[in-house]
Parts: sequence; C-alpha cells; structure tokens
Amino acid sequence: MKEQNHPLYSIDRDHIDGLLAKELPEEGDIVDLARLFLRYEGFPGASDLQADMNKILKLWGMNRTILNEKARKIWGDGFRPGRNVEEVVGSGFDTEDSVKG
Repeated sequence: MKEQNHPLYSIDRDHIDGLLAKELPEEGDIVDLARLFLRYEGFPGASDLQADMNKILKLWGMNRTILNEKARKIWGDGFRPGRNVEEVVGSGFDTEDSVKG
C-alpha cells in the first residue's frame, strides 16, 4: 500500500526534529508529542515521523501510557499552549506606552 502524504507533514517534521534534540522535555514538549501521536495514529503514511516519535519516547524514557498520563496531568494543572508565566501574571494592561511618555 502506498503511503499517503499528510497536509501538515512539513510543519510536523520540523517540530519532531526539534523534539528529537531535547534530552529533557518541558511541559509543552510532552503535550506536543502526545498530540502528534494522536494526529498520526492509524494514518497510512509519514512512517518516518511515526518512527521518530517512538525514538523520542525512548530518549525521554517513556512509553505511550506514561506520555499520555503526563500530558493529561499537565492539561489538568492548567497548561494552555502559547501561554507562559509572564503572560498569565498581571492585568494585561500595556504600560509601555505610559512609560515612553
């Protein structure tokens, strides 16, 4: 059977290459890898991505069950993509304009 091309392959390839370079994953990395496993689960293609995702699990000393448990806990603790501590703390009022005065 011929492998299909996934429309997000090139974006995901870059992302997976970045994850391969991480010895210790951050919360966002764990969530991203779990998300990518779901995206490609059962997909008839991108076998190189799927193989590299399994390599990442081994690098991080995890299996799919542990990865999913950690990802669920991270989400349960309030993680939201693209949000870091500096963005969460404060009123959201931009004081830079008033400082330039």
